Amino acid sequence: MKDGFKVFDADTHCSLPAEQLEPYLSPRVRELVPDLDGHLREVKIGHAGEVFEAPFRHRYSFSRTVGGWGGSKPRVLGEGEPREQERHFQTFMGSRFPSFGGNEWADIRIKDMDEEGVDVHMMVGNGANNAENPEVEMEFIRANHRCLNDMCGQYPNRLKTMIVVTARSIKESVEEIEKWGDAPWAVAIQPHMPLDYPIDHPDMEPLWKAAEEAGLAVVHHSFATGYPGYRDLWESPFIGRSASHPWAAMRFVAAVTGSGMMDRYPNLNFAILESGFGWLPFWSKRLDDQMIYVGYVNEQLKMKPSEYLTSGRFFASIEMHEGPEMAKHVIDQLGEDVLMLGTDYPHAESRFPESTSIVLGWQEQGIAGPAMRKLMWDNAVRCFGEP
Repeated sequence: MKDGFKVFDADTHCSLPAEQLEPYLSPRVRELVPDLDGHLREVKIGHAGEVFEAPFRHRYSFSRTVGGWGGSKPRVLGEGEPREQERHFQTFMGSRFPSFGGNEWADIRIKDMDEEGVDVHMMVGNGANNAENPEVEMEFIRANHRCLNDMCGQYPNRLKTMIVVTARSIKESVEEIEKWGDAPWAVAIQPHMPLDYPIDHPDMEPLWKAAEEAGLAVVHHSFATGYPGYRDLWESPFIGRSASHPWAAMRFVAAVTGSGMMDRYPNLNFAILESGFGWLPFWSKRLDDQMIYVGYVNEQLKMKPSEYLTSGRFFASIEMHEGPEMAKHVIDQLGEDVLMLGTDYPHAESRFPESTSIVLGWQEQGIAGPAMRKLMWDNAVRCFGEP
């Protein structure tokens, strides 16, 4: 609790190092990947930009580069070609790095949460790893869930996360929802999609059905992987990081509201994280118009896109840089029931350890009373359930 407000941080991260994940891997992984240790990569830079010293921890890497700014040499805007230099890390936006180990160890994380006055963390986990063999990817997803079950089980009312599902293994993903759906830590599913695979594809329906039956939300969290739009971001990290997150969320919102998903699954909540929020009023009005002007949406939609967004079943985490003016604009346009606190702990974009203080300071700019309580706690609870 902070200054009399209960605090539910809807966008934090937990990326498990190989040393922590390895004991949870099944023997099947070694059968599928005999050279598993060859996929270990040293972690020399922390999530907030901390420079580590040897001996280094490791991560498993199965990434397949698809091109674009995320995997190429970075180009500085105004210059014709990428520079021959290593990509530098982002600038840490807080005043002090999060505690070492807070990313993955429950006790250390809770200590940082107490310092900021946060009651609950909703953590975005490792996710899918894009291994060429979908079975390998699924084995790592299962291991991640087993590890998170033990980690979150130490503080079941304070540490929450998501069940990762993948379009590459839908049947197996449904089995994971059925296995973990009742676990205290499981509050949502996080779909991972291959490039050019639409979120509204009919083959995905078993995932939405299983999530609704388990009482889990569906969450989109953008990542700096370079797409959508990676083919024409001109190798620019500045354009890529600025554009890919909101555009990916815009695409998600358009697909969900235009496909009838929210009609077919009337008890399913949807949320976007780390994708900005000031664009929501503009996008909702544009989608309302385009569904008539252009069409190509589900012909049995019961609402306009803007009405789905204000139905009490759609939520968006804030990004602090957009500030109180933008938050007030969104609240004025879409109501008080959409926005949730999100700090991005322990990443460089967080303002640790002042994140909650900064947002609570928005009370002086007109977001006070019930609106602030909903932003800090109530909306996340409606989205993810009572912790």
